[in-house]
Amino acid sequence: MLSRQLARVTDDLVTVPGTRIGIGLDAIVGLIPGVGDLIGSSLGGVIVFDAVRHRVPVPVLARMGFNLLLDALLGLVPGVGDLLDVAHRANRKNLRLLEGALAADPSPAPPTPGYLLAAVGLVVLPLVIGVVISIVAIWLLLRWLLG
Repeated sequence: MLSRQLARVTDDLVTVPGTRIGIGLDAIVGLIPGVGDLIGSSLGGVIVFDAVRHRVPVPVLARMGFNLLLDALLGLVPGVGDLLDVAHRANRKNLRLLEGALAADPSPAPPTPGYLLAAVGLVVLPLVIGVVISIVAIWLLLRWLLG
Protein backbone atom coordinates (compact mmCIF):
# COMPACT_ATOMS: atom_id res chain seq x y z
CA MET A 1 0.00 0.00 0.00
CA LEU A 2 1.37 3.42 -1.00
CA SER A 3 0.27 4.97 2.30
CA ARG A 4 2.38 2.55 4.32
CA GLN A 5 5.51 3.35 2.30
CA LEU A 6 4.81 7.08 2.40
CA ALA A 7 4.31 7.08 6.19
CA ARG A 8 7.62 5.28 6.63
CA VAL A 9 9.53 7.67 4.36
CA THR A 10 7.96 10.81 5.86
CA ASP A 11 8.10 9.82 9.54
CA ASP A 12 10.65 7.00 9.98
CA LEU A 13 13.22 7.11 7.17
CA VAL A 14 16.22 6.78 9.50
CA THR A 15 16.56 5.99 13.19
CA VAL A 16 18.64 8.23 15.45
CA PRO A 17 21.55 6.03 16.56
CA GLY A 18 21.17 4.73 20.10
CA THR A 19 17.44 5.54 20.22
CA ARG A 20 14.17 4.26 18.83
CA ILE A 21 13.37 7.72 17.42
CA GLY A 22 12.81 7.83 13.71
CA ILE A 23 13.26 10.90 11.56
CA GLY A 24 11.70 11.14 8.15
CA LEU A 25 11.44 13.38 5.16
CA ASP A 26 8.69 15.45 6.82
CA ALA A 27 11.04 16.58 9.60
CA ILE A 28 13.90 17.24 7.18
CA VAL A 29 11.94 19.34 4.67
CA GLY A 30 10.18 21.00 7.61
CA LEU A 31 13.45 22.78 8.34
CA ILE A 32 12.86 24.92 5.24
CA PRO A 33 10.73 27.83 6.50
CA GLY A 34 7.25 27.92 4.99
CA VAL A 35 7.90 25.71 1.99
CA GLY A 36 8.85 22.68 4.08
CA ASP A 37 5.50 22.65 5.86
CA LEU A 38 3.71 22.95 2.53
CA ILE A 39 5.60 19.95 1.15
CA GLY A 40 4.96 17.97 4.33
CA SER A 41 1.24 18.74 4.28
CA SER A 42 1.02 17.75 0.62
CA LEU A 43 2.73 14.42 1.26
CA GLY A 44 0.46 13.78 4.24
CA GLY A 45 -2.55 14.58 2.08
CA VAL A 46 -1.75 11.55 -0.07
CA ILE A 47 -2.48 9.23 2.87
CA VAL A 48 -5.79 10.99 3.52
CA PHE A 49 -6.64 10.73 -0.20
CA ASP A 50 -5.89 7.01 -0.01
CA ALA A 51 -8.31 6.79 2.93
CA VAL A 52 -11.01 8.45 0.80
CA ARG A 53 -10.36 5.96 -2.01
CA HIS A 54 -10.94 3.15 0.51
CA ARG A 55 -14.13 4.87 1.75
CA VAL A 56 -12.94 5.31 5.34
CA PRO A 57 -15.73 6.74 7.55
CA VAL A 58 -16.01 10.54 7.71
CA PRO A 59 -15.17 10.77 11.46
CA VAL A 60 -11.89 8.96 10.78
CA LEU A 61 -11.19 11.32 7.87
CA ALA A 62 -11.83 14.25 10.21
CA ARG A 63 -9.26 12.93 12.70
CA MET A 64 -6.80 12.47 9.86
CA GLY A 65 -7.39 16.05 8.70
CA PHE A 66 -6.88 17.30 12.25
CA ASN A 67 -3.56 15.43 12.45
CA LEU A 68 -2.40 17.13 9.24
CA LEU A 69 -3.50 20.54 10.45
CA LEU A 70 -1.76 20.09 13.81
CA ASP A 71 1.37 18.95 11.98
CA ALA A 72 1.36 22.14 9.89
CA LEU A 73 0.78 24.34 12.96
CA LEU A 74 3.59 22.66 14.91
CA GLY A 75 5.94 23.28 12.02
CA LEU A 76 5.44 27.03 12.34
CA VAL A 77 7.33 27.22 15.64
CA PRO A 78 10.99 27.76 14.65
CA GLY A 79 13.34 25.04 15.91
CA VAL A 80 11.06 23.63 18.60
CA GLY A 81 8.35 23.03 16.01
CA ASP A 82 10.62 20.69 14.10
CA LEU A 83 11.24 18.64 17.24
CA LEU A 84 7.51 18.58 17.98
CA ASP A 85 6.91 17.49 14.39
CA VAL A 86 9.19 14.47 14.93
CA ALA A 87 7.25 13.60 18.09
CA HIS A 88 3.79 14.12 16.55
CA ARG A 89 4.24 11.80 13.50
CA ALA A 90 1.01 12.75 11.79
CA ASN A 91 1.53 10.43 8.85
CA ARG A 92 2.12 7.39 11.03
CA LYS A 93 -0.98 8.26 13.08
CA ASN A 94 -3.02 8.64 9.90
CA LEU A 95 -1.74 5.31 8.57
CA ARG A 96 -2.86 3.61 11.80
CA LEU A 97 -6.29 5.25 11.47
CA LEU A 98 -6.54 4.09 7.84
CA GLU A 99 -5.49 0.53 8.64
CA GLY A 100 -7.84 0.39 11.63
CA ALA A 101 -10.79 1.53 9.53
CA LEU A 102 -9.96 -1.00 6.81
CA ALA A 103 -9.72 -3.80 9.37
CA ALA A 104 -13.06 -2.82 10.92
CA ASP A 105 -14.89 -2.66 7.58
CA PRO A 106 -12.92 -4.13 4.66
CA SER A 107 -15.85 -3.79 2.22
CA PRO A 108 -17.62 -0.47 2.89
CA ALA A 109 -20.77 0.51 1.03
CA PRO A 110 -20.45 2.54 -2.17
CA PRO A 111 -19.91 6.23 -1.45
CA THR A 112 -22.90 8.55 -1.35
CA PRO A 113 -22.78 12.12 -2.68
CA GLY A 114 -22.74 13.36 0.94
CA TYR A 115 -19.74 11.17 1.73
CA LEU A 116 -17.88 12.42 -1.31
CA LEU A 117 -18.59 16.05 -0.43
CA ALA A 118 -17.46 15.58 3.18
CA ALA A 119 -14.40 13.59 2.10
CA VAL A 120 -13.29 16.21 -0.42
CA GLY A 121 -13.73 18.92 2.20
CA LEU A 122 -11.72 16.97 4.76
CA VAL A 123 -8.91 16.36 2.27
CA VAL A 124 -8.82 19.82 0.72
CA LEU A 125 -9.41 21.94 3.83
CA PRO A 126 -6.26 20.90 5.75
CA LEU A 127 -4.19 21.28 2.58
CA VAL A 128 -5.59 24.76 1.91
CA ILE A 129 -4.99 25.76 5.52
CA GLY A 130 -1.46 24.38 5.25
CA VAL A 131 -0.85 26.44 2.10
CA VAL A 132 -2.21 29.59 3.75
CA ILE A 133 -0.07 29.00 6.84
CA SER A 134 2.99 28.48 4.62
CA ILE A 135 2.33 31.66 2.66
CA VAL A 136 1.90 33.67 5.86
CA ALA A 137 5.09 32.13 7.30
CA ILE A 138 7.08 33.00 4.16
CA TRP A 139 5.66 36.53 4.16
CA LEU A 140 6.55 37.04 7.82
CA LEU A 141 10.03 35.61 7.28
CA LEU A 142 10.67 37.88 4.30
CA ARG A 143 9.32 40.86 6.18
CA TRP A 144 11.60 40.09 9.13
CA LEU A 145 14.67 39.51 6.88
CA LEU A 146 14.14 42.55 4.69
CA GLY A 147 13.15 44.82 7.56
